[in-house]
Amino acid sequence: MNTDLKPGQEVDGFRIDSLLGQGSSSEVVLAHDPDGHRVVLKLPRDAAVASPKSFDRFRRELQIVARLDHPGIERSIDRRTARSRPYLVMEYVEGETLASLLEREGPLPVDRAVGFAIQLAEALAYAHVHGVVHRDVKPGNVLVAGGDRLVIMDFGIALLDGSRRLTFGLFGDRLGTPDYMSPEQIQGKRGDPRSDIYALGAVLFEMLTGRPPWQGQDTMEVINQHLTAPVPPMADLGVEVPPAVEGIVRRCLRKRPEERYADAAALSHDLEHWQELEPAQFELAEEPGLAPAEEHLSLLVAGICFAFLAISTLLVTATYLVAHH
Repeated sequence: MNTDLKPGQEVDGFRIDSLLGQGSSSEVVLAHDPDGHRVVLKLPRDAAVASPKSFDRFRRELQIVARLDHPGIERSIDRRTARSRPYLVMEYVEGETLASLLEREGPLPVDRAVGFAIQLAEALAYAHVHGVVHRDVKPGNVLVAGGDRLVIMDFGIALLDGSRRLTFGLFGDRLGTPDYMSPEQIQGKRGDPRSDIYALGAVLFEMLTGRPPWQGQDTMEVINQHLTAPVPPMADLGVEVPPAVEGIVRRCLRKRPEERYADAAALSHDLEHWQELEPAQFELAEEPGLAPAEEHLSLLVAGICFAFLAISTLLVTATYLVAHH
């Protein structure tokens, strides 16, 4: 735990202002750089630094953010090499998360939701061209800045083209967020650009309806619906959405990657021209869920993955505490 970080303290000349967020492996703080500009520091927790797998993931994130430079992606502004501890220096984007906006406003008007989705698709298309798959696209990882500009952040579990897998395939790295996770990620696969397209489809569904495509009493119930349940008709949720827009969402959420958009650029094109599209072109045959045996295996793999990750986190923390006491 980086409990030594307090407002007013400094890290290599960066003055800490306040905590912005924290997770199991890192903390994100607002700070001022030596020139007085506001920046965001992302610092791995001590336990994560002590874990070779977690620290290797952090170094991969360093490589990824240094590679990307797009207005729709949070930028790295890290220019120094010598430092007293590992951390990322990112641009500060003033705004709120898309999750916070949706919680406050509920379903968005179609034009605004589609406009947001276009921005996300364009940013993801750029990342994919540069060999990066985000793998955790969700409203909580999207900032809404002034003028309704969207910025994708947190590439902590992103896949960098050519990077080695850090763990055995069934356990993978962290899977993602269940409400937006593609079936192939649930099955323990690494995912590819079409996995981000699936997640973006789930985010657009939520922007239009005020809720994710599937809900359940627990994580495993949600995961099971990603594998087996059809996409709920938006009209059944009391929302009137143009058929072509709903068709775009449904194509993003096809369970088999080859039936989704081939790339984010094609998705962006359809979103920009949805009023010119014929709804009939989205009338694919009703998609079956996975075969029973495949479904049961996927649920077993997902359950093992989540259990393994929980146990790994506890072991890393326990190892660190024992070593420091």
